[in-house]
Amino acid sequence: MIHASDSRSAVKPQTLYEARLVDSGDGAALDVESLAQKLAAIDVVVIGEYHGHQAAHLLQSQIQATLYHQQPLQVLSMEQFNLNNQAAVDAYLNGVTGETEMIEDSSAWDNYRASYRPLVEFARQHGLPVIAANAPAAVVRCVGRKGPDYLNKLPASDRMELPENPFMDTPAYREKFDAAITGSHGAADEDMRERMNNTYKAQLLRDNTMASRILAAHDAHPGHQIVHTTGTFHSEEHLGTVAMLRQRAPNLSVAVISPVIWPEDAEKSPLHENRNKGDFLYFIQPLPEEFLDKDREREAMSARFRRPTEDTCQGDSP
Repeated sequence: MIHASDSRSAVKPQTLYEARLVDSGDGAALDVESLAQKLAAIDVVVIGEYHGHQAAHLLQSQIQATLYHQQPLQVLSMEQFNLNNQAAVDAYLNGVTGETEMIEDSSAWDNYRASYRPLVEFARQHGLPVIAANAPAAVVRCVGRKGPDYLNKLPASDRMELPENPFMDTPAYREKFDAAITGSHGAADEDMRERMNNTYKAQLLRDNTMASRILAAHDAHPGHQIVHTTGTFHSEEHLGTVAMLRQRAPNLSVAVISPVIWPEDAEKSPLHENRNKGDFLYFIQPLPEEFLDKDREREAMSARFRRPTEDTCQGDSP
């Protein structure tokens, strides 16, 4: 369990399971119960994560349960399921299928059992809706390959599932995305810029779809609080999905909880440099380095993003 510190700010987490919560406004350390009290009247609580980090997933589960006991009218919305797999998620929640069947039928993430099972099980045990919020993976992939006009090639029924204005944007988000990509790839030639732009449009499709799905859930379940789990890039600094929520529904109240890696440099102030990342922050230990050998890292990244030969998009030549 996460406990409030006697001081006004967080202390260094001691294990990979620990998260140290603070209010980014005044720097006060929080426990989950005091955080839940601050979130009592919020329509949408967005909990950012570093995918696969034990502390993030433990904290998400604790926040979900504590908010529920404070306000039992709750909806769980998840980036980790795509909207075209909503029926598979519902079948599991309704007792029609078992967990392995749901994992297979919904194309659940590889780390579902380790990271997201507690969230879904809490919802299932308490009869709460679970929203598959993300855009269909195949559509996102093909927008990344072909560009935004790819949506015009979709069947009308598939296009209708996606939001209006699926590439709605904010300048700050584009700037952040470009900085992240440029930092990874260096200067880009014209072909690379086109690929980067298509990749960015695919990112926007995810964000706009998640925002649209959250709003649809808010309309379908009046009076419910929505807890949304997502990768932190989609929510920190109130950008991405959060910015799209605010553009689409300015009167909706949204709170962002963002992870921050505790700095290795003890002289740095972890709060001062990260205050803008969310309304509330949780400090966690860094995960181990995946690679120290840069050649092996490049080979692994290339293999990770290499397109399988069977993956095709609408309009591809046979």
